[in-house]
Amino acid sequence: MRLHGVYFAVAAGSFRRYATYRIATAAGVFTNTVFGFVLSYTFLALWSERPHLGGYDQSQALTFVWAGQAILAAASLIGGGFQEELQERIRTGDVAVDLYRPADLQLWWLAADLGRAAFQLLGRGIVPMAVGALAFELALPASPLRWIAFLTSVLLGVITGFGLRYLLALSSFWLLDGSGLNMLGSLLSSLFSGMLLPLTIFPGLFGETVRMLPWAATMQVPADVLLGEYEGTGLLAAYGFQAVWAVGLLAAGRALQSLATRKVVVQGG
Repeated sequence: MRLHGVYFAVAAGSFRRYATYRIATAAGVFTNTVFGFVLSYTFLALWSERPHLGGYDQSQALTFVWAGQAILAAASLIGGGFQEELQERIRTGDVAVDLYRPADLQLWWLAADLGRAAFQLLGRGIVPMAVGALAFELALPASPLRWIAFLTSVLLGVITGFGLRYLLALSSFWLLDGSGLNMLGSLLSSLFSGMLLPLTIFPGLFGETVRMLPWAATMQVPADVLLGEYEGTGLLAAYGFQAVWAVGLLAAGRALQSLATRKVVVQGG
């Protein structure tokens, strides 16, 4: 099997693996839907007092909420994904086996995370979005091209999120326990991805700064693509923003991986 076929097989295997967790998926759908309703009624109260807050009308704001619920699990905005498993393999020393595989460590885990994200987008994304569309007046696009643009942006956002979480996972080469950094990563993601509030509502220099951080690429940008905030060259610029962060974070992960594996210290063994 050629090397690219190995990564495809890893992604497909990861998709099938998460598809077996039917009860967990159903619980996730329920949680996303309930959280979507909580945020929706919060946004209704906010936008009734401040119409066009953040540049959105009420329908767009509600669409932002449910787009976020569709993306949340796929992009692992508040945890989940691969990093805990990789951290445990580093802690136990099983990562040494991974390093002997005829495949790149980073690409292996990226392929696995893309397979997971694809399932989560289908398994935990479609139903909450459909429920939201039935319960509220959403500004969902009719054009298939807009949906394709949205999915492209989601893919770039997932890769960016992987880059962030891969750096956190590699910290276990130096730390006995990476749970603290994982919690910090989830906190930063929930605050600066747009999961709780659109980043466009933050004013001044602070707002400009948070919209330039990598977390914005994981949710804020895909949601705005769905809402049609980017068209033509603006859409290309949005993709470019996501791609720059994705490539930069993957490169940083590659450099940290090289540093970590020069002298692998197996903790506990």
